[in-house]
Amino acid sequence: MADLLSRPGDRRARLRALIDAGEPVLAPGAYDALSARLVEQAGFDACYMTGFGTTAGLLGRPDVGLLGGAEMAANARRMVAATDLPLVADADTGYGNPINVVRTVREYEQAGVAALHLEDQVMPKRCGHLTGKQVVPAGEMAAKVRAAVDARTDPDLLIIARTDAAAVDGLDAALERARRFADAGADLLFVEAPTSEEAIETVATELSGHRLVFNWAEGGRTPALSRERLAELGFALVLYPVGTLLAATAGMRELLERLRTDGTPAAMLDRLGGLDAFTRIAGIDEVRELEERYRDDAGA
Repeated sequence: MADLLSRPGDRRARLRALIDAGEPVLAPGAYDALSARLVEQAGFDACYMTGFGTTAGLLGRPDVGLLGGAEMAANARRMVAATDLPLVADADTGYGNPINVVRTVREYEQAGVAALHLEDQVMPKRCGHLTGKQVVPAGEMAAKVRAAVDARTDPDLLIIARTDAAAVDGLDAALERARRFADAGADLLFVEAPTSEEAIETVATELSGHRLVFNWAEGGRTPALSRERLAELGFALVLYPVGTLLAATAGMRELLERLRTDGTPAAMLDRLGGLDAFTRIAGIDEVRELEERYRDDAGA
């Protein structure tokens, strides 16, 4: 099992090394332990715990600030235990003031995440690509970033500061906030939801010299750029937050429609792959290896 094979500190150091290597690190979104395993099996170097997907998976609801820090940290812990990948985790607003942020960072660090991002929205927050957002004063968020940096015990834990101010106060205000968050100690800067390629280029130019996050939100408000273009612009980490969730939802809807129409799922069995294939995806070979390793030899 993954939690028996590698330590969180090793994964954090690995993610820092990848970030420092100069090429964008691609982190597909996952919302539970199974989807995290699929990201790992697809050959990616990092995984992203999406708050949007976590809310949808746990509550069946949109991302409008319904989950608390304990629920999010628990989901992160399960995902860390399911793979050997460094996990980048959504920590929303930190779930309160700087004191709450201290607890959030410690809970996430104990869960084993390699990086987490905090945002400057007013609680209850909402998905960065939904309308109706509000942001806290920049100084309040800078204090949260300082608290997060001070709270970590592993210096390799990456603190990502996200601002949603572009949709509220304009891009210039978002850039100024990002600079303040860098001065407060953030390791990476995340300007959420620029709505044009020109705005994306401005973010990259104005924040040149800082390590930047790009949110490739599938179907969101930000234009889709190629990996090559993002590399040219200097983005260090690229999140693909909801593609796995949207794909899983589309697949389940198709299966259920076929079942309702035909009365059986027989027409889709070839595409589904069967139980044996699924148990291999879920790690039955690892379980059997452990069973063999720890077989009762009392009678030997």
